[in-house]
Amino acid sequence: MQIARETSPADSGENLIDQTLSQDADSMERARAQSSLAGAPPANVPGYRILKPIGEGKYGSVWLAREQNTGKHVAIKFYTHRRGVDWSLLGREVEKLAVLYTSRSIVGLLAVGWDHDPPYYVMEYLENGSLASSLANGPLPTTEAVRIATRICQALVHAHGSGILHCDLKPANILLDQDFEPRLCDFGQSRLADEHSHALGTLYYMAPEQADLRAVPDARWDVYALGALIYHMLTGAPPFRTEENDKRLNAARTLNDRLNLYRQIVRQGPKPVAHRKVAGVDPQLAELVDRCLAPDASRRLTNAQAVLDRLVARERFRARRPLILLGLILPLLLLCGIAPLALEAMNDAVNTAQSNLTRRAMESDVLSANLLAESIKRELDDRLTELEGIASVEELQQAVVDYADKPKADRQPLLTLLDKLKGKSDQHRRWVGRSDDASWFLLDASGYQRWRDPMSPTVDRNWSHRDYFHGGGFDFPKDDVPVDVHAIRERNVSIAYRGTSTGRYVVALSVPVFAPNDDRRVIGVLARTLSLSSLLQDYEKSLRSQRSDGVGRKFAIVDSRALDGRRKWNLLAHDWMSDEHLAAIKGDDIAKLQLIGVAPEAVIDDLEHFVQSSRSGDPTYEYDRTRHYIDPVGQMDHATYGGVWLAAFSTVGNTGWVAVVQERKDGALRAVEELQSRMLSSAIGAVVLVLVLVAGSWWLIVIVLSDRGFRWLRFGRRRHSASVTPQLTSLTSRGGDSA
Repeated sequence: MQIARETSPADSGENLIDQTLSQDADSMERARAQSSLAGAPPANVPGYRILKPIGEGKYGSVWLAREQNTGKHVAIKFYTHRRGVDWSLLGREVEKLAVLYTSRSIVGLLAVGWDHDPPYYVMEYLENGSLASSLANGPLPTTEAVRIATRICQALVHAHGSGILHCDLKPANILLDQDFEPRLCDFGQSRLADEHSHALGTLYYMAPEQADLRAVPDARWDVYALGALIYHMLTGAPPFRTEENDKRLNAARTLNDRLNLYRQIVRQGPKPVAHRKVAGVDPQLAELVDRCLAPDASRRLTNAQAVLDRLVARERFRARRPLILLGLILPLLLLCGIAPLALEAMNDAVNTAQSNLTRRAMESDVLSANLLAESIKRELDDRLTELEGIASVEELQQAVVDYADKPKADRQPLLTLLDKLKGKSDQHRRWVGRSDDASWFLLDASGYQRWRDPMSPTVDRNWSHRDYFHGGGFDFPKDDVPVDVHAIRERNVSIAYRGTSTGRYVVALSVPVFAPNDDRRVIGVLARTLSLSSLLQDYEKSLRSQRSDGVGRKFAIVDSRALDGRRKWNLLAHDWMSDEHLAAIKGDDIAKLQLIGVAPEAVIDDLEHFVQSSRSGDPTYEYDRTRHYIDPVGQMDHATYGGVWLAAFSTVGNTGWVAVVQERKDGALRAVEELQSRMLSSAIGAVVLVLVLVAGSWWLIVIVLSDRGFRWLRFGRRRHSASVTPQLTSLTSRGGDSA
């Protein structure tokens, strides 16, 4: 493999003439002869055993080696001629081979050792040598030439699609593997599609406009070289190469003189026609070569894809046989036989897609429910931790001892301190984007409320019957509080209760306040209340800030505590439960906001099983989701919340709450329904198309086999004989490859 050194417009003189390379079989043989004298390899490469030299290039030598782990033969290229080497340019070949490693039509890069002394890289070893060596024995058969050209086109299409132009396509840069499949190599002169630095190719394979040091790389350079390659394989020599032209080019004194003379030869010389005299070259192939070799780039095929399309179309055209379909019955029988199978396959595909889509949607819902439950639990823990920190302030503890049992007028130092501490907390919550608490209050050791913010007539009343004071998980009757009830000794999340002003469910978070320097005597209870709906709002605000939840999920909190021996699964919080909606609910309608009597019994049973298993510490995860959820709010707003939902559940710590995440079932399956509709439309269209084609085929058969048809065909041949070839070429080419 040889890498040509890049030149710039500023280069001139005798030393640049050799930079426009002309590598043929003889030069490769000379390189092999030189390498045979190299003796020992330049260095050892870890993991490989170097066997023998196989080539010598401008920047170093190529050696055959065996990979020690696999025994596979590889080629290792050492850059031993380090003087004057521009490493950024030498790196081009490695860089491009690394980008194109996925193509089977391009030599694969296996390893690189730029930090090695001398630098090297390891590539695949192709034992059948280069295409140049094969062409030294004469031209190839047309079918073989077309096969190789097609593979090289595929390699160029892959390279161009990766934004890489080869810029030096020639037989010496095409290697043959063990199956004689061609592999494109040597990307030392390659350029990115958006690069403006020039790259010289090889004489007789280089487009005329490329032979200009000011030219900008163009995909049509590779198209010209591809045409020259096909021409060489068909005729045994590249276009325009004659003894006279070789002498004229060798006599040029400078690189610029040689390039100017080359452009003159290509643009003004006789048009190459030898390929048209080769056996097996049909008008389509000859026209393809001519379009590739057009001296005017605007008349040349635009890229390798256009060439590949024409080669494929030519092979397809040659493979066609004038076989007439066996009448009308065979297509109809085939259609009748396929239709039931297709319908069954479509139904299976739709059912499978629905099942998979539902499963994935519910797995996503379960994840969202777990995140929601964890978010709520974390928010409660954060607020409780903050309360504990405030309750442990010695100044507050002493103020409670000094002022809690005094009349309200003499309680001002305690009230002022509590207002200050709450103000700092409120400021922090607003700064982190969390909702405010509904209220804060302080109870003394007997349950009397001694401070509240915002102020309320509840101050100085006794609330020892409430769960947030004694932590029993229930409220005592107000007039029947046991005499031995005492204040909580650890943090507590109260049962949810409906606020008297908004109708929303509220929960109180309370912590004990201990006496100064005595963590055994409780002197009060510090608590804060918040709306459960605010917890959902904070979570939804977080999702919106992350641009998540684009599937229209709805969130809710359900109470799983047993009341009167049975769970009613009351909705504690829901997207719909705003102050406006709750204010409009009558007393009897509040019972509608529960799952009992609304959701199917199977859903209630699954929830019961899930809650029980969660409390035992071994949750049964198949019960944490359902495909048949009915939202109780659908009784209030059927348009938004009616119908069947997919839903997932997750318990919120030890609160007795269940976080619910739901999404519409029909919305989750809408993509499958649309797919089914498109499949049915396509099936109907296919049946209609088959019937039209069958009818058209019969009409064509009748016309062709009739006397009138034969006369029409003979007349068409006489009248249009001059244009048959261009028309066939046009029909087999792509619209984008016209000049």
